[in-house]
Amino acid sequence: MKTIVLGISGGIAAYKSAQLTSELIKKGYDVEVIMTQNATQFISPLTFETLTKHPVLTHTFQSIHPESVEHIRIAKRADVFVIVPATANCIAKIAHGLADDMLSTTFLAAQCPKIICPAMNTAMYQNPITQHNLQLCASYGIQIIKPQQGLLACGDNGEGKLADIDHILQHIEAACTPSLLDGLSIMISAGPTQEAFDPVRFLSNPSSGKMGYALAKVAQQLGAKVTLVSGPVQLPPPINVLLKQVKSAQEMFDTIKQHYKDQDIIIKAAAVSDYRPTTIHDEKIKKTEDKLSLTLVKNPDILAYLGEHKLPHQILCGFAMESEDLLTNAKEKMIRKNCDMLVANHLKMEGAGFQGDTNIASILQGEKIESFEKMTKEELAHIILHKLYTLYKGKEEKSIC
Repeated sequence: MKTIVLGISGGIAAYKSAQLTSELIKKGYDVEVIMTQNATQFISPLTFETLTKHPVLTHTFQSIHPESVEHIRIAKRADVFVIVPATANCIAKIAHGLADDMLSTTFLAAQCPKIICPAMNTAMYQNPITQHNLQLCASYGIQIIKPQQGLLACGDNGEGKLADIDHILQHIEAACTPSLLDGLSIMISAGPTQEAFDPVRFLSNPSSGKMGYALAKVAQQLGAKVTLVSGPVQLPPPINVLLKQVKSAQEMFDTIKQHYKDQDIIIKAAAVSDYRPTTIHDEKIKKTEDKLSLTLVKNPDILAYLGEHKLPHQILCGFAMESEDLLTNAKEKMIRKNCDMLVANHLKMEGAGFQGDTNIASILQGEKIESFEKMTKEELAHIILHKLYTLYKGKEEKSIC
């Protein structure tokens, strides 16, 4: 179990740290909390003791474990040390190596990855002194998660609002994750495509893009350079990925053709429309008849193209979703489209299919089929990426021999 040390300094955004703590614990992390005295004026230490099941440290000479020096014990336990929120005063201490309370002392002693999340009044944040202090922190290898623009507690509207908790959580998870895919380039397609037949209507499917986005998020956390080619979805992009937004299957095909040669692993998780209307009307089609006929033409088969043009070092992973004979059809698709691996989604099972946060899948490699129980899409993404990495390394070793 990874240990996250969460520092909380004295800003109004301190209350949001309770949500972050809860999310970290749900994901299986052990959380130790250190609060400044000012922070305790905004939210009670009891809140965090209840969530973490650990005492909250607030004083430099507080002794929880008499056999050890407390700030050194915590510093050694930390896999990641994050300060949420980090006030201007806290940032100034960190930048200049001051250690005059439990938080700054422990932070200085920690040797793990460190993250600070500034949150303060706009004028304080934009003050050249604060900006210089942030640059100093970054020069020491500390990761800075920039605040958002928005309405602040003081009534001002501007830069200084704490970054979204989900955004902070992604950075913490990335810092915790071993760089299994470090140095690899991975392209992932995600979401549906839309095939317009007039300015306001289109043909599409219910894909949410959640599986592809989970793959992109986890691949980035594992150290890969990620290109995400996404159809229209209602999802925030994962951090630190190159996002290419498209609408139609043709646009997705053109974008993938432009980038595929630079990739080591390609994952086709998008639900691409098989057909498109032959004609896109310039004006809205009026509802004048009881029936409307559309003539459709096949879209380019992106997975087949990639399988045909796959470079010797590349690994190609496809996805299949069928309403019947899933594994038979999936195996035939894997062979026909020259995939190294294929993920078959169980459409009709509860907890699988479109839109949900969970999936039930089988993974096909050659003659091997491995089926998995229901799990979150991020959990499945980890399994998929680890298997693809093994395939990639195996192909790399064969080429060396």
